[in-house]
Amino acid sequence: MENSQENNSKFKKWFKRMGWAGFAFFTIKGLIWLIIFYFGADTLQSCIK
Repeated sequence: MENSQENNSKFKKWFKRMGWAGFAFFTIKGLIWLIIFYFGADTLQSCIK
């Protein structure tokens, strides 16, 4: 139980430090990587055919 509260507290501290700009940055960065992998896999599949 204490470990869960400690992890929650660390997350809250990290989120407060990063703020909304950090949250938006990492969200957008993650979405861009998903798009790159999707189109990269699609391109590789079309090359193999």
